[in-house]
Amino acid sequence: MNRRIAVFISGRGSNLKSLFYASKNSVFPGSIELVISDNKSSLGLAFADENKIKYELVDFNTFQNKNRFEDRIKNLISSKRIDLICLAGFMRILSAEFIEFFSGDILNIHPSLLPKYKGLNTHQRAINAKDKYAGCSVHYVTKEVDNGEIIIQKSLLIKANDTAASLSARVLELEHEIYPEALKKILS
Repeated sequence: MNRRIAVFISGRGSNLKSLFYASKNSVFPGSIELVISDNKSSLGLAFADENKIKYELVDFNTFQNKNRFEDRIKNLISSKRIDLICLAGFMRILSAEFIEFFSGDILNIHPSLLPKYKGLNTHQRAINAKDKYAGCSVHYVTKEVDNGEIIIQKSLLIKANDTAASLSARVLELEHEIYPEALKKILS
């Protein structure tokens, strides 16, 4: 059964690209049916347009409150009969009610080896702590930020000359590998 996937983005959409290219493989058990962005400047929207993926800009600033913003997203998800949501650089924290509504059907990719370094600035925090390894994690989304069950993690050695920017770039390459792998694992 081919599962219907929505990808939520806020920025460049590089994880959207890796998921999209993986989904083009005939044995991949899902297809990207919808891209939602909260940022009108998101480069990922141009990618969606170029690749004929249905997309919607849901600009938080045009809604009276978070409930209305999330209701709009729920309606989009329902109208497209989406089975699974992949957060891919979506920079908004979803409410507990939204997460409950899609319970067990939301994944996120996070740029640290969870449970270490939940939240932001993960690469600088790993460098400051003099960690030997950094990496990324794909996990289920729960009400508590970056706390859901981990599906896959991958690590790399932090180099002596790494900066937050250089480490971020290397970890992003790992993200592009493991997000499609995690998706395939849970959909198969």
